[in-house]
Amino acid sequence: MNITNFPKRYVIVILTFICTCVCYIERVGFSIAYTAAADAAGVNQSSKGMILSTFYYGYACSQVPGGWAAQKIGGRRVLLLSFVLWSLTCAFVPLDPNRVGLLIIARLLVGVAQGFIFPSIHTVLAQWVPPHERSRSVSLTTSGMYFGAAIGTLVLPSLVKFRGPQSVFLAEATLGAMWSLLWFKCASDPPRSDHPKATAAGFGESLLPTKGNQKSKIENGVHSNRTPKIPWKRIMLSLPVWAIVVNNFTFHYALYVLMNWLPTYFELGLGHSLQEMGSSKMMPYLNMFLFSNIGGVIADHLITKKILSVTRTRKLLNTVGFVVASFALMALPLFRTADGAVFCSALALGFLALGRAGFAVNHMDIGPRYAGIVMGVSNTAGTLAGIVGVDLTGRLLEAAKSAELDLTSPDSWRAVFVIPGSLCIFSSIVFLLLSTGDRIFD
Repeated sequence: MNITNFPKRYVIVILTFICTCVCYIERVGFSIAYTAAADAAGVNQSSKGMILSTFYYGYACSQVPGGWAAQKIGGRRVLLLSFVLWSLTCAFVPLDPNRVGLLIIARLLVGVAQGFIFPSIHTVLAQWVPPHERSRSVSLTTSGMYFGAAIGTLVLPSLVKFRGPQSVFLAEATLGAMWSLLWFKCASDPPRSDHPKATAAGFGESLLPTKGNQKSKIENGVHSNRTPKIPWKRIMLSLPVWAIVVNNFTFHYALYVLMNWLPTYFELGLGHSLQEMGSSKMMPYLNMFLFSNIGGVIADHLITKKILSVTRTRKLLNTVGFVVASFALMALPLFRTADGAVFCSALALGFLALGRAGFAVNHMDIGPRYAGIVMGVSNTAGTLAGIVGVDLTGRLLEAAKSAELDLTSPDSWRAVFVIPGSLCIFSSIVFLLLSTGDRIFD
């Protein structure tokens, strides 16, 4: 099957799906490979948390610059450069827990590079995808994250076991290089003629950078060129934007804590080796993949058939997703078997993914022209959640050990899961009160 034979916007969506898939194979892969290497070297939980959270410092720094760069020079180019940078870093950096300084620099570089990716993707999708296809297109693209995490969780523990932790880095670099070549060959900016109603619809021509980073505008019957001004003040003071920001923070707090610490929870909290758990360990992320796409289809159906307004659709799916996820997260440490933990984490992550059809697509509802910018702002908050949540979890576990609690005790892990569960309830209320599906940025 040759994807270049599909309509171009479908090619772009497929390629961005693969992009997010590879990115999350890298993220899960580092967590698995580093955890194995660090445990073998006797690294404590607090130090592990510091290294695991380093990625998010670099990631946070490049979110807004990524949105700005995608807006100015084009998401397609920025996406390619970002992928090449992090792939090269993975290819040449040794995974040695004793070389802390080198690992910190490498994870910062990978974080900075990947921080440009998601604002660029939102800019590209806003250019190519018409409004009535946005929910399912964004949901499919972002579901690649969870599909990649599922594949990584299934395959990479065995790769670590038989080929060593360093082999994970080499496999990730190879995948990154392959995607970069595919994107270079198949991706392009949309011709203006493809979208004759682009300006009115909020995608296509009105989002494209022009030569010299200028736009053509008719003033008094004459075409004039000027640089589009990004409404930074309106974006930063907008309550609907802050509703997205708060929910992005909570979503990623829960996701990054589970992504980085589930291997430790299974290994030390429940006494189950990842290699021995078979395919069940991929279920939380596979569930995210399924629910993310289900949420996108439901949202587009409700909006297209005019069953609910855009605003009510976003609020409904966001609320259902976050509230169910909250109860599942809080219940997780009560289950003392691997199957029970897998069920609870799968339920939590699945419904969080359903909630993405609420807050995550809302970027393009309220300001399609500035989708990359708004995504950069909200994803900065999501990245800060990674810094706070991943590092705080390590400190909570070290504090539990200092209080003479064994990590096999549910009391050692209760705060780890209650915090994101409580944040889910708070965030769903904020989204209900402050969000809108109406376009607020011209």
